[in-house]
Amino acid sequence: MNDRGWDEDDARPYFFLSYAHTPKAGARGAGDPNHWVRQLYRDLCEAVLQLTTAPAGVPVGFMDESMHQGELWADRLSEELASCRVFVPLYSPRYFNSVPCGQEWHAFTRRPVYPATIDAERTSGIVPVLWAPMSRYRLPAVASELQFNHASFGPDYATEGLYALMKLTYFRSAYELAVHRLAARIVQVAEETVIPVGRQLDFNGLPSAFNVSAPTKQLRISVLSYHQGELPADRNPDFYGTRRTDWHPYRPAGSPIAQHAVRLARQLGFQPTVHEFDDEVDSIIDGNAEAPGLLLLDRWALRDPNRRELVRRFDRSDATWVSVLEPWNTDDPECEERAGELGELSDQALRKTRRASRPSFLGVTGPTGLNTLEDFDDALPRAAMKAKYAFEGRTRAEPEDPSPPRPNLRDAFRRGPGGFGADGSRSDPFGHDDHPDRDDGDDPDGRTAPVGGPR
Repeated sequence: MNDRGWDEDDARPYFFLSYAHTPKAGARGAGDPNHWVRQLYRDLCEAVLQLTTAPAGVPVGFMDESMHQGELWADRLSEELASCRVFVPLYSPRYFNSVPCGQEWHAFTRRPVYPATIDAERTSGIVPVLWAPMSRYRLPAVASELQFNHASFGPDYATEGLYALMKLTYFRSAYELAVHRLAARIVQVAEETVIPVGRQLDFNGLPSAFNVSAPTKQLRISVLSYHQGELPADRNPDFYGTRRTDWHPYRPAGSPIAQHAVRLARQLGFQPTVHEFDDEVDSIIDGNAEAPGLLLLDRWALRDPNRRELVRRFDRSDATWVSVLEPWNTDDPECEERAGELGELSDQALRKTRRASRPSFLGVTGPTGLNTLEDFDDALPRAAMKAKYAFEGRTRAEPEDPSPPRPNLRDAFRRGPGGFGADGSRSDPFGHDDHPDRDDGDDPDGRTAPVGGPR
């Protein structure tokens, strides 16, 4: 007899269905978006019953329908996670951004897993389901490390995900195949593993097993400015607050610039956080960035030699995944008076950043163009997306095998009738000598050759 009160292993639920609760659409009369998950749960329970000898009245599975509310809900979840035989997560972008789903995963994986026989190799009681296609998303480590082959569930399942197979009549037979194979896999894992009933954990106190938001959905907004207690004597304190992140350059318009940037970033789908640049700069320079970033730079702060040196070090690190925005209020008399001096300090501190600005992002990092709050609103989306693209390029895994070199049409003509080069190769019939400093994709006059396409 264990703390759940069962004395037979067969009495334990075969599976725990873990899914992200989807909120109702805002339209009046919108249906329950979790209806399809409940239908899958019922179909799975029926299929598992057909494949086992579970007696009547025994719970085959468990699905939480409480919308993650209340202490009784937490106790029930802990109870089921401590006793179920197989954990079945429904993979979707929403799932891996759900803290409760990450807590469920954590709770189940606290229990030890033993192969049922000495020859068995299975070491996990997790059977994942592609509720939505995940090919465009980076899975958290705990999911990406899980070895699981979805191919046996059918090609339509792997391409479309189970949700699409359920909703579209065209895929009805593909859905039935996927559910049958999924039920068979649940039963197989339950029979090939021994996962003892575990302790009931305090669910609300559990950490999530996931990095709740993907790195490229995060945006770290850092502010380099003053707080009122460290302002130079000739700077108006009305534009500052008790914290450096309270900087309000366009006062009285809008709100503190970091808060305003957070609202804009959320409209772009980011999950932004605000930090002081002084606390961020070392990790940026060392290349330990956790996410793309924005630096909101107050040029007045560059009058401080220490902060100016921080910006120079940042600039030399060539951290392209952090875009720089320099709000500058032309209605502020002090800014107008010192525009030349502070603009020169900015140019000197951000030499590499200035040179690296690409035409498609002109105005994002340049010294002009953010003279009003409207200018800032226009520039931030481009700056945030530029940082996101750079971060993705920095973290993207290199291909296992390098791509084959693109054919060079000129090489095809290096077999003129006659001479050979000094190294034994045929000479160029067009009279273009090989030169180590010349790009073979360019004409001698510097124009890009049309053959072979753009580089």
